[in-house]
Amino acid sequence: MKIISFNVAGFRACLKKGFEDFFKEINADVYCLQEVKALESEIPFRPNDYEFYLNPADKKGYSGVAVYSRVKPLNVSYGISIDMHDHEGRVITLEYDNFYLVTVYVPNVKRDLSRLSYRMEWEKDFLSYLQTLDKVKPVVVCGDFNVAHKEIDLANPKGNIGNAGFTIEERDAFTRLLDGGFIDVYRYFNKDKTGVYSWWSYMGRAREKNIGWRIDYFLVSNRFINNVVDMKIDMNVFGSDHCPIELEVK
Repeated sequence: MKIISFNVAGFRACLKKGFEDFFKEINADVYCLQEVKALESEIPFRPNDYEFYLNPADKKGYSGVAVYSRVKPLNVSYGISIDMHDHEGRVITLEYDNFYLVTVYVPNVKRDLSRLSYRMEWEKDFLSYLQTLDKVKPVVVCGDFNVAHKEIDLANPKGNIGNAGFTIEERDAFTRLLDGGFIDVYRYFNKDKTGVYSWWSYMGRAREKNIGWRIDYFLVSNRFINNVVDMKIDMNVFGSDHCPIELEVK
């Protein structure tokens, strides 16, 4: 099964920038999209042979996650069953025969770090949610986690220490996620690889210069890592300030 995760930074805009061509060319079984920023009535793209699921935010034009799945899941759920988190359209969980697939758009702490305390509440509750699923069957988690975990995961670590996406608190929370039973698949297979990112600022020709951050991840339950066939970061795909990432599992 081939799974794509892609923060489309506004799905309607991304559709105008070649998303359909990408969708057909990559020919994945599941596409997990984050930051969709649209209601179901505003998304005309309905490819044949795919089920479509959407969890929009209550606030129009904000956040939102969606999934196109060629394999019909056994069950689909939205959010993490905690009211304080479930109005921003951040999680969809699909249950398949042998694993759960969770797509997530983790809250951004904002440039002034005004949502950092909320983010820490989210991190605690999201980890608990994943661990509850993991007791039933293995979990594959994908999406925009809004954090570069280690210095190797961004082009300018020293200049960004303490900034949104690279605070000690966010990085430690990601470490707790991994210590809680999950593996960062890309880093597992590419321990020392540098210069591979999934997000670039629109400012200062950052993408052209490859001044980026790796903040989009596939995580899998520890016991599921042997089911992973391949993992790629498709830096040559445009249409968003993020690029898609790709996981193949057996």
